[in-house]
Amino acid sequence: MTDTRISESLNYEPIDDEIAQVLRDMKFPANKDGIVDAARAAGVSNDVIAIFDGLPEQDYASADSVEQLLGSNGASGISA
Repeated sequence: MTDTRISESLNYEPIDDEIAQVLRDMKFPANKDGIVDAARAAGVSNDVIAIFDGLPEQDYASADSVEQLLGSNGASGISA
């Protein structure tokens, strides 16, 4: 029998790495459109761009504020 928790966490790891990469390279404060543009410029996957595109339209003071919001929306959690 396969442990689905392990396979799910493995599936999220590359996405978490890409999210962390974008946020680490961002200059804050930034708005949602700036984050999406930075993700596209970084060449991350369409899944990561879609995650950032799903953020509320607002200004974000820091990478932590983005991470907290993504974590509260059911994302697996990331660390930059």
